[in-house]
Amino acid sequence: MADEEKGMGFLDHLEELRGRIIKSLFSIIIFSIVAYVFSERVLEFITRPIPEVYFMAPTEAFSTRIKISLIAGIIISVPVIFYHVWRFIAPGLFQKEIKMLVPFVLASTIFFLIGAVFCFFAVLPLSIKFLLGFGTEKLKPMIQIKDYVSFVSYLILAFGAVFELPVISYFLGKIGVITPQTLRKGRRYAVTAILILAAVITPPDVFSQFMLAGPLYFLYEVSILVVKFTGKKKMPEEDSEGEK
Repeated sequence: MADEEKGMGFLDHLEELRGRIIKSLFSIIIFSIVAYVFSERVLEFITRPIPEVYFMAPTEAFSTRIKISLIAGIIISVPVIFYHVWRFIAPGLFQKEIKMLVPFVLASTIFFLIGAVFCFFAVLPLSIKFLLGFGTEKLKPMIQIKDYVSFVSYLILAFGAVFELPVISYFLGKIGVITPQTLRKGRRYAVTAILILAAVITPPDVFSQFMLAGPLYFLYEVSILVVKFTGKKKMPEEDSEGEK
């Protein structure tokens, strides 16, 4: 299989990429259709942090259930998506590591779900409580369902994505792009980047920002250990050249 990958041209790689994207989209569509059956229960579940939600247009309730089904389809399809990502990039980079397919897909899925669950049960309630706290006796919240679903979906997908840091670090360490020394030296810059990222992704309240920044910095330190023990090892010649 590795020899076939080496013999593939640029157009062949594009064709393979197109095929894997189509398969991933097909998975999302199938799981979204299944999720639509349970969309009402999902809607009741995700709206627990707020007392009431409203829809302002005749089609809004239906379109919201479609959107919920689509987001659920994406989340359920995460293992399939990671599977096709790995199948596309692994053979051309390190042929002997194809056995890492299952661990890669499993680790990516677990970290994504940890981020999504942490967001929904820890970050979201505090964010909603903080933002609704700006209301007064005259200024009362009237939350539109489509806006609320968009808000929740964005946060969950964003937290799931940033929690992939250890997996990405493992991959970059394997191909020699980053080293433990690089990550340690860049710690101060990483802290700044994490704070900026947390401010951009989360709502404009300090609690939510630190609830993302804290775990993300912890994952950064975990990434250093991951790269240290699994990253590409330097040859003695490289070390001597570095010392010179």
